[in-house]
Amino acid sequence: MSLYDDAVLVLKSYEDQTDLRQAYLDHLAAHPDGMWKSCHAGHVTASALVIDPEQGRVLLTLHKKLRMWLQMGGHCEPEDTSLEAAALREATEESGITGLTLLPGGPVRLDRHPIPPPCHCHYDVQYAVLAPPGAVQEISDESLDLRWFPYAEVPAVADESVLQLLEATRARL
Repeated sequence: MSLYDDAVLVLKSYEDQTDLRQAYLDHLAAHPDGMWKSCHAGHVTASALVIDPEQGRVLLTLHKKLRMWLQMGGHCEPEDTSLEAAALREATEESGITGLTLLPGGPVRLDRHPIPPPCHCHYDVQYAVLAPPGAVQEISDESLDLRWFPYAEVPAVADESVLQLLEATRARL
């Protein structure tokens, strides 16, 4: 199965955010290359919130280009076999943590947001991953900083999309 086919199946089975989910499906139907960064009309991305529920905290990255505290994530790559695999790969690469596991149940949220040209839009499929006990993070080239935040501190540093992802993740836990 191709990554495109996997994305369509994942989105069709996602039961929340019905109008936004349909916008994702419509975009993919109109853009067979909509999984790739080269699709300037917008493309699907995969991200994951790294969470440590035992300690009540999340790991956020200070994004190098955007200079915002965000969850780990980014563009799909040709070697990705599924959106879940892309989200897990991104979370592992950007956090430096091995042994991350996906929170069961598929995507936690969808978040469509504008990005600087030449592209116009990211259709982000957001997952959550659980950090193993004693996880030690390691900053990547894509980050200015990487830091654990207690749940209560996230509203002071992150935007509304990260807050919504955290709330949805905690509800699923």
